[in-house]
Amino acid sequence: MDDPVTYTAFTGPYQITSGPLPHVLAHIKHHLDAAPDTPPLLILHDQTATPVDFDLTGTLQDVLDRATPPARPRGRPKLGVTSREVSLLDRHWAWLDAQPSGASATLRRLIDDARKRPPYSTRQAAETLDRAMTLLGGNLPGYEAAARALYAGQHDTFTTHLAAWPDDLRTYVQRLAQATLPTTP
Repeated sequence: MDDPVTYTAFTGPYQITSGPLPHVLAHIKHHLDAAPDTPPLLILHDQTATPVDFDLTGTLQDVLDRATPPARPRGRPKLGVTSREVSLLDRHWAWLDAQPSGASATLRRLIDDARKRPPYSTRQAAETLDRAMTLLGGNLPGYEAAARALYAGQHDTFTTHLAAWPDDLRTYVQRLAQATLPTTP
């Protein structure tokens, strides 16, 4: 099963909140209503370190309604199945047709197996961490040296270069860095 999607919000070097989307939006909405002159916010999707933008006008319910996807219709979409076109060569279709579970099930299994492989996960985690570091601390001291240490797999050196970063930014980046550490059997 996939990890739950979480978000983290920052204003300048300070983390305001972190957690599932409804929690984060409720906290931000309350924060903005209490202090409308708050400096600009940066909200990151924690699993990708992609900045996300939400319309925070209106009531909390308005904000949540706009930000959360509508309920899925009944039927196969309830299972999370989405139909799309896939273009393959004849030899690929022949191989898929020969599989006992059918083409769709075989493709899903192959993709799930590939997603579980550590090299892919570790590389993706490093790219996510690099994106977060660039957004949050690209102009901070030690950023470039920390990025080099990240890709060299030198986690102690990486941590050393983050020492001068503001506490909230350093803590967030170090939390993301845990996914890049080599796993021991």
